[in-house]
Amino acid sequence: MTHEALRNQLRGELLEPGTPAYDAARIVWNGMIDRRPALIARCRNAADVVASVNHARTQDLVIAVRSGGHNVAGYAVCDRGLMIDLSLMNAVGISPARDRAFVEGGATWGDVDAATTPFGRATPGGLISTTGVAGLSLSGGIGWLRGTRGLSCDNIIAADVVTANGRLIRASESENADLLWALKGGGGNFGIVVNFEFRLHPIAEEMMFCAPAYPEERANDIIPKWRDYMASAPDEVTGLAEFSTIPRDPALPEHTWGKRVLALATVYDGSAEEGERVTRPLRGFGEPLLDFSERMPYRVLQAIYDGLFPKGRDRCYWKSIYLSGLDDAVIREITARLAKRPSEMTFASIWKFGGAVQRVPADTTAFGDRSMPFMLSLDAIWSDPAGDEANIGWVRDCWQDMQRHSTGRLYLNFPGLGEGENLVRDAFGSETYARLQGIKRKFDPGNLFRMNQNIQPQ
Repeated sequence: MTHEALRNQLRGELLEPGTPAYDAARIVWNGMIDRRPALIARCRNAADVVASVNHARTQDLVIAVRSGGHNVAGYAVCDRGLMIDLSLMNAVGISPARDRAFVEGGATWGDVDAATTPFGRATPGGLISTTGVAGLSLSGGIGWLRGTRGLSCDNIIAADVVTANGRLIRASESENADLLWALKGGGGNFGIVVNFEFRLHPIAEEMMFCAPAYPEERANDIIPKWRDYMASAPDEVTGLAEFSTIPRDPALPEHTWGKRVLALATVYDGSAEEGERVTRPLRGFGEPLLDFSERMPYRVLQAIYDGLFPKGRDRCYWKSIYLSGLDDAVIREITARLAKRPSEMTFASIWKFGGAVQRVPADTTAFGDRSMPFMLSLDAIWSDPAGDEANIGWVRDCWQDMQRHSTGRLYLNFPGLGEGENLVRDAFGSETYARLQGIKRKFDPGNLFRMNQNIQPQ
């Protein structure tokens, strides 16, 4: 089938290099990524996705699948292959009982929250509203509601998937249950999800966002207090300890500009009044340099980090590691390494796990074992290409140095630039990886969907 034949099948549009919308369509969130697909299929429905997959398979083209385009490794765009762009497929529907959301594969979390929160409902998303639902959910999905509602993938009820042979199939507890299990953490290895069915939960009209920002030089004193508070906090409390630098923002006091801080970003899933009371101790660990704490609707909360992560502007290299513990010695190691970060644009965070996340048995989802108590996320961000070596090297060295404090696993939504099969195997563990390989062989034996954290079919 020629490219023109594919164009004639699509309800959407087919872009090639030189067409007016091509360059805008190929830009993804990480400014380091500059790839040029041979074709970009901007799909409008499942039939467009089927036609695109069939074309790529018969023409032996690499496939990249774009939802929100937020994956830091740039898997949403490829060189010389076919980019299947789902961003026009962003509709969100709500069931009459308001207990389920039907979400197209190109929707962002902002699309979902805009549709569900007027009904007082939400499903767990990430921390940035422009993130694609598909990419985040298929590799786990860690957000503010994890303590009470688990990960994004835990809330997938069913999915409609276009497989490598061009079939549209249903994955649910009663149909292709093995595929549903694999989609809950196994990434985009098994097909293209064109529709998700998510479980919805009641959400408070207003929630408490508690975020005191202490001087970073006090981190070795503050983090143990935060750790001990989080150990006894109720499931409704979720948060992270975040290292960053105060930007030159006219909305902030000038004397704080350029100061490195440790922010205890915390959300209470419940009434704002109760949340303010429960999280008050976090604001009393001495005098904060700034305090960003505020009551706000969940939809607003979900977008507060958006401005810090603009599309395509900055260069990013992120890696993560699950920590087996966070004693005072480990804290001192972390703070010493973070003090050497080359860029003031960088964020680094210690995420606390517990509650609903850890109550899911390891074999229930492809995400696997949930016993990790903490995650260290190293999110290097810089603007000048001349800084590539220093920033990437800093993340890799820090990540490697912290391995002795690791559970041996990592979060595949923060994958660096995709460092190969061994990293993916380590992320899942050998038993889960072997099970995923069997499902990969069943649904994609030729590894057509390999532009991802790839699971080899054999």
